Amino acid sequence: MKYVDEFRDPDKARTLLREIEILTAAVVAARGRALQIMEVCGGHTHSIFKYGIADLLPAEIELVHGPGCPVCVLPMGRVDDCVAIAETPGVIFTTFGDAMRVPGSRKSLLQAKADGADVRMVYSPLDALKLARDNPGREVVFFGLGFETTMPSTAFTVLQAEADGTANFSLFCNHITIIPTIKAILDSPDLHLDGFLGPGHVSMVIGMKPYDFIARHYRRPLVVAGFEPLDVLHSVWLVLKQMAEGRCEIENQYGRIVPFDGNPAALAAISQVFELREFFEWRGLGSIDHSGVRMRAAYARYDAEKKFAVPALRIADPKSCQCGEVLKGVIKPWQCKVFGTACTPERPLGALMVSSEGACAAYYQYGDPDGLRERRAVGAA
Repeated sequence: MKYVDEFRDPDKARTLLREIEILTAAVVAARGRALQIMEVCGGHTHSIFKYGIADLLPAEIELVHGPGCPVCVLPMGRVDDCVAIAETPGVIFTTFGDAMRVPGSRKSLLQAKADGADVRMVYSPLDALKLARDNPGREVVFFGLGFETTMPSTAFTVLQAEADGTANFSLFCNHITIIPTIKAILDSPDLHLDGFLGPGHVSMVIGMKPYDFIARHYRRPLVVAGFEPLDVLHSVWLVLKQMAEGRCEIENQYGRIVPFDGNPAALAAISQVFELREFFEWRGLGSIDHSGVRMRAAYARYDAEKKFAVPALRIADPKSCQCGEVLKGVIKPWQCKVFGTACTPERPLGALMVSSEGACAAYYQYGDPDGLRERRAVGAA
């Protein structure tokens, strides 16, 4: 099968790993320390865990799990806003499935559904628009979230609602942007990263140019990576090769999918419907300037934040939950004191255990739970 089997070839993986070992030894000898490479996207995190990539790499390379999971960075207060809208009489609240179980301060959307709210899982915003057409006497709200990957489909749906004259459809916009997030990470005093594996899906929309500041200003290499095992290994090799040669550039390993200039039609729709917020609150990262979008005034009639009373409160995460530290790469999932005990996929305390892209869910599913107690003991020593 094209673009699958050839990216899981064991012989090619062994060749790449030998080359990675050679480059790692040279870079570590020159820098006198181990290396930290952050994979920004949650999809990469799952590939790394699923295929055991972290265990194959030299011990001197630490892969740091970044904040590229949009459900995971959703603050608790915004979940409370969702519940408030969903519990409004006459509302059908629609959302992607992984957002239904993210805990709010009182309840999740799934719990609100159990309590009688009309919350429905959809596979795309167009499903929500169809519900609005089929239920003209109800207000249908779509919970729009995600990075630039999912913004175009939401924007096109709003444009379609306007073209159809569907007045009972609205969007609760929680879309976020990747570039200010990476900048916030680079400015964090807690991290000293040597390079990045860039997000493949986001880059398919925004292209390569927006990352230039990472190499130019922060002097860090970034390689936009695909999601198959050889994609990840090849991208790690490219990052290390830049380090060994003293280069800091933005490279595109995922060229079979990611165009240099992105997707012009998608970017045009995003620009038409959305504008940057002055700031947006992130779970674990706090408020980041210009890191979220809202609907432009021209589309206010489709803006759920203007149609409904939204509490818009800032709610702190439970003190026992360390999602913030995991999101920033300060600790590993298994180092959280409630990981695998009080917090599991069946009974999550934090969003990282809920989402299919969350680092905690990835480690719980593909990690080494038998060695968890031993690693905790070492970490506490």
